[in-house]
Parts: sequence; C-alpha cells; structure tokens
Amino acid sequence: MKISTDNNRKALPVYDIRGLGVTQDDILVKPFVPYLKEHQKLLIPHRHSFYHIVYFTKGSGWHTLDFEQFEVKPFQIYFMIPGQVHHWDFYGEVDGYVLNFSDSFFQSFLLRPDYLEDFSFFRGINKESIIDIPIGSREKIESIFKEMVQLRRTINPMNLDRLRVKALDLFLNVAAVRITKGGEISISTQTLIRNFQKLVEKNFNTMRLPKDYAALLHVTPNHLNAICSDILGLSAGELIRNRVVLEAKRLLVNLQLPISTIAYQLNFSDNSNFTKFFKKNMSITPEIFRKQLER
Repeated sequence: MKISTDNNRKALPVYDIRGLGVTQDDILVKPFVPYLKEHQKLLIPHRHSFYHIVYFTKGSGWHTLDFEQFEVKPFQIYFMIPGQVHHWDFYGEVDGYVLNFSDSFFQSFLLRPDYLEDFSFFRGINKESIIDIPIGSREKIESIFKEMVQLRRTINPMNLDRLRVKALDLFLNVAAVRITKGGEISISTQTLIRNFQKLVEKNFNTMRLPKDYAALLHVTPNHLNAICSDILGLSAGELIRNRVVLEAKRLLVNLQLPISTIAYQLNFSDNSNFTKFFKKNMSITPEIFRKQLER
C-alpha cells in the first residue's frame, strides 16, 4: 500500500487512493468486507488524501474520527474528507459498502469545483458527517451502492460518467434525509454558514476573531454569532477555536514534533500561550494529551 507523508506528519500514515489498488480513474467502490480484508492497515489511525464514504448494513464497534469516538451501527453512513484522522475498531461481523474517490474525480464533470461543499456532510464536521439512514431510505441507498459496484467492474468513459451520476444520486438522497430530519434552512443562511466555514478552514492559523470573519462576509459579528448558534449549536468564536484545537491535536500525533514547533506552526507567540490555549479548550495540557495517545 502506497503511503505518503510529510515532515510534520511522518508519524501518521497518509494513504493515497492509488495505494489502494486504484491504478486509474480515481474511484474505488466495493463491498466493505473484501475491502477491509485487503487493507488491514486501515484499522490503525491514519489519514486519507481522498474522499472516503462507508455505509454499514451490518456491524458494531467504534469509529474514531478526528479524536471523537462514535458507535458503529447498521444503516449508518460515514462521510470523510481528505486530511481527517480516523480508524475503526469493529466487534463481530461487519458488512456494507465503501466508496473512495479523489478530489479530481468530479472536476471535469461539474462546472463548479466546490459543488461537493454544498453538502453539509462534506465539510469535515463530525456531527454532520455521520448519518443514520431511516427505514424508508435504506433500500434506495443500498441499490445505488450495488449499481456502482457493478459499474466499476467494467470501466469505460460512459461507465465513469454513470458512476459520477450515481454518486451524486447517493449524495442527494442522503442530503434529503438530513433535510427531512433537521428541517429546511434558507438558502442565504446555508450560504453564509458555508462561506464562514470555508474561510475558517483557510484562515484559522492567522485569523482568530469572529469580527474579522464577519467583515469578510459583510455581516455584523452579532449576526454571525446568532446564525452559528442557531444552526451549528456553537458560537462563531467556538467554531474558530475548535478548528485550531483540531489542528493542534493532529500535529501532536507526531510524537517526534516538539510542542514548541507546533506552537510556532499554529502562530502562537510562544509555547506557554499555546499550552494555556490548549488546556483552556481541552482541560488537559498538550503533554498529557500526547501521553494519552501513547497509551
């Protein structure tokens, strides 16, 4: 299996889609059992450089995603984006389907390269990315996966486009489940939240104040906070801080990387300020967090 690393993350494997037996076309779709047997290394903490979707029809155990633990249940679907840290810990039998595709898979097919970000489950927010599929939608979701598995066995330009259409059909069906469960949100509110999240992802290392993001979004800080609290259950400031903490935890996984270097990379003035920030948000110091990882 091909593994790519960089200097800052050498302690954590990063798997590329080509290292999973995908030699071309940048998509893999198959039943989960044979996939897991072929890639046992995926049971240890790692990252992907591709999108990774798993739908369970059977199974129990735990999934750790960006340092949060979630119980694996039948008829759950997990959406993971490039860069997230995760691993599985299954108990007993497990079954379902897996869909992996590269960042470029839809680029030549869709006019908007950021189209996938319209779906809340492709924004790297854990509570949005793990979805229970209701009884009335399970047959439809499984039939889409079965059709994709069949299409992937014979690859030609037409089948690749049909795979793209089927994958989009999957995303739209899951999005419909979320709308049914959570109620409808206005287009303007969705756009504001999405643009704020994208700005945070791009600038969290240098911009830490909600008022700076509000200025870029042409809204008041109070309005931005109110929307975030209503829709995400977090203030704008909490969302920014959570992203900084997540990056800190991802860097702390590399036990060879000095904490002072991590503080510098995250734009803290010194190690002491970074430690205070981390402890305030995690209730433990970076050193203790690392010791917990080692155990």
